[in-house]
Amino acid sequence: MNPVKVDNLSGKNIGLLLSRPDTFSNSWYPGCVSSQHFIPILVDVYNELSPQGNFEIIFVSAETDKYSFIGHFSKMPWLAIPFSDLERRRLVNRFSQKWWSGGFPYLLIFDGNGKIIRKNGVEIIRNYGVEGYPFTEERITLLKEQEEASKKAESLSSILVSPSRDFLISNDGKKVPISELEGKTVALYFSFFTNGLCMEFTPILVEVYEKLKKRGENFEVVLVSLDEDEEKYKEDFQKMPCLSLPFNDKRCNKMVRYFQVRKLPMLVIVGPDGKTLNPNVVELVEDHGVQAYPFTPERLEEVEKAKQEAQTLESVLVLGELDFVIDKEGTQIPVSQLVGKNILLYFPDGTGNDSYGILPKMINVYHEIKAKDDAFEVIFISDENYYYLFEEFFSEMPWLAFPCGDERSEFLRRSFRISLISTVIAIGPTGKTITKNAREPLLVHGADAYPFTEERLKEIEAKLEETVEGWPEKVKHVHFTKTKMGMHVRCKEEHELVLARRPLYDCYVCWEAGSGWSYHCEECGNFILHPKCVLVEDKEDKDGVEDGKRSFPIRPIVQSQDTHPNVLVDVPFDSNPSIRGWTNWMDWRQSKSVEDDGIDQASKEYGTEMSNLFII
Repeated sequence: MNPVKVDNLSGKNIGLLLSRPDTFSNSWYPGCVSSQHFIPILVDVYNELSPQGNFEIIFVSAETDKYSFIGHFSKMPWLAIPFSDLERRRLVNRFSQKWWSGGFPYLLIFDGNGKIIRKNGVEIIRNYGVEGYPFTEERITLLKEQEEASKKAESLSSILVSPSRDFLISNDGKKVPISELEGKTVALYFSFFTNGLCMEFTPILVEVYEKLKKRGENFEVVLVSLDEDEEKYKEDFQKMPCLSLPFNDKRCNKMVRYFQVRKLPMLVIVGPDGKTLNPNVVELVEDHGVQAYPFTPERLEEVEKAKQEAQTLESVLVLGELDFVIDKEGTQIPVSQLVGKNILLYFPDGTGNDSYGILPKMINVYHEIKAKDDAFEVIFISDENYYYLFEEFFSEMPWLAFPCGDERSEFLRRSFRISLISTVIAIGPTGKTITKNAREPLLVHGADAYPFTEERLKEIEAKLEETVEGWPEKVKHVHFTKTKMGMHVRCKEEHELVLARRPLYDCYVCWEAGSGWSYHCEECGNFILHPKCVLVEDKEDKDGVEDGKRSFPIRPIVQSQDTHPNVLVDVPFDSNPSIRGWTNWMDWRQSKSVEDDGIDQASKEYGTEMSNLFII
């Protein structure tokens, strides 16, 4: 390790790299990259730019162990601040306080004048490589414009060919010219083999591929591997009879950006004309297999329509000998007894938290609807995250359920693409799906939304449109304060509330769900209220009403030392530049060096601004 004088770096573009060896197994997430994956990419870029003499990288180790530093630095051809140097620790602290968001690696890029031009250096290097140099805003903008232009003239060659490569490889190592794929339907398979979902989907795709090839279809699959382990890539590619981009090919990251890959697996379909036909058909291949081919919008509409027409309640709820649900006593109720009824399938979220938000509302709605129509039922579909809490959750519910651990639960979650958010699906008397989003109308309109058909929801919408006539477009001088999740939310008196349509929201006054029309404060972001909570007069408190607009009083301050940690302060703009707006009392107190009797001190300092202090 030879010392290099700082003067020798004058006028150069500098990359300041904060890194340490990975402490987790290989994984791929959009926008996230491990040191193990990124360092080789950066080495290639550095080696290409280094001969020009205008670019240098300085490694700042985030390690606490000297031998780990030596091992990590041994893979790098650039400079480093010595492990024992106090400047290294100072820089790590500065990274933490000013720029670094917590992930490794992190790269700051400076221009020749020492000015920071890139705080997202990892993303820029990963996406653009050497082409991004000198990494200025102008250069990156130019590259983005070139990408947009290439999309307009999209072809299979523009997608797959690079300046150094015009071929793909087979799993036996043979090079296949990309030109041989012209005129074919091509599926670009973005995969990371150690990803659980990719491991499940790959055999399905291979089966579909082999069936289509056996039928003589003009179809090909191209693997775009995002794996970081070459041996693992080779091992898994041997199981795939398709073609692939070479391991760690520079084109892979460009294609990730080009097709906006946000999750894995992803299967992009490029038509025979070289144009993108479908951005992702993973779910369609899982659901329909070879029936989805050739993946055109018309074909996909056909198979979806056929699936819906063939659906019955038994096809949804019965799997092999599992042809029953249970009530609260554990009694088995045959699915055949539910045929002809309106059914809601209730899928809780993946954590249990949301269940307590929707459950009380659902129970009330259930009893209201049941009183009017006995041909109605709800079925609770638990999952593996609920097995230890199943009895507790189900004991609160007046309806039916799948037994705990029932394999149909996972089958339905896959069939209906249930995410981590709680979901309510409405099944009509014919056994066909009415809507996959009954949760929103249920929360907003309650029993009035029943039976959740499109016609019924249009009727409700028409009534809302009639109601909104005559409402003011803007409302001034409205002042609210309310506690939610331990925090006060407040919209300043001088702000206007604007009438607008929006999807599902929580009202900041009554905390009930809403949808459609709302009043919101554009300056305070997501400060949203029901129109009824803004425009209803409070007959019991005429002093709180002016021109039909409700005003809520500010909660009084409790001057007690025990409450200091729970005081929320609306800090004036000019009081402390480092802490503005709403902040915790303790944070504000520390910033002002206020003692334990700080409320009295704050009273003197704020004077009439004492109304800005609230107890949570």
